[in-house]
Amino acid sequence: MSTRSTTSIRRARESDAASLSGVFDAAWREAYRGIIPGVALERLISQRDGRWWRGALRRGRPIAVVETPGGVVGYAAYGRARSGALKADGEIDELYLSPEYQGVGLGRRLFRAVRNDLGDHGLTRVGVWSLEENERAGAFYEGLGGIVGPRSLERIAGLRLAKVGYLFR
Repeated sequence: MSTRSTTSIRRARESDAASLSGVFDAAWREAYRGIIPGVALERLISQRDGRWWRGALRRGRPIAVVETPGGVVGYAAYGRARSGALKADGEIDELYLSPEYQGVGLGRRLFRAVRNDLGDHGLTRVGVWSLEENERAGAFYEGLGGIVGPRSLERIAGLRLAKVGYLFR
């Protein structure tokens, strides 16, 4: 499938809130089933409704979306690193695609676009956290040239889950 000429990457708008919620729902079910227990996963997904996304967009942290003729199929939230633990200037907080659009190069395009935007703002050392058990995400970031960095624990729905940082220079 050729996706290059039929997709665009742009800043998210409040009118994208329902689409962002749908992408989050599908991507998290696919990525974290078996990693985050079912009830906890369902609770996390239900909290990211359209209202939550509209609020996130108003807070000003950039969110970029991947848009096809059928609508928004992926997103990345990013900006200045949220803490010093990652040892990076810029951070990609989240990068998700709807499962049916994974593996066709859109994630790479979105990552590069976001990384370029961070670089344009002087944030050249970029990092991203991923749950350690999410091997697919780890392989994705390593395939983009990410170097395994710091490790930490993330508290998600009352659970302590191991996470690993990937650094890009």
